Amino acid sequence: QVQLVESGGGLVQAGGSLRLSCAASGRAFSTYVMGWFRQAPGKEREFVASINPNGRTWVYADSVRGRFTISRDNAKNTEYLQMSGLKPEDTAVYYCAAGYGHISTREDEFEYWGQGTQVTVSS
Repeated sequence: QVQLVESGGGLVQAGGSLRLSCAASGRAFSTYVMGWFRQAPGKEREFVASINPNGRTWVYADSVRGRFTISRDNAKNTEYLQMSGLKPEDTAVYYCAAGYGHISTREDEFEYWGQGTQVTVSS
């Protein structure tokens, strides 16, 4: 099993930047596919980005491609989401997730989830 704790959320003006971190405890972080999802008020949780275990392959939602960058440091058991060019519609609770197997955009293919961190973008 792995436990996930997100940090780095906050309030930022439109056009600003934030970096989210997801610290993992437990075993074999480097074997997990990692991902970020988000849930805005009144909406379903949606995929943001995912990265494969060695950090060399990633996939993004169309809505964030070119503005967000996912990365990981397996030596530190940490995943990151660098967000720039933030928009009010990026306001949501952001969750990190870990799973087995191949890189994925599907929520049901991630077994472990953090508690989430709030990102609020003001206009």
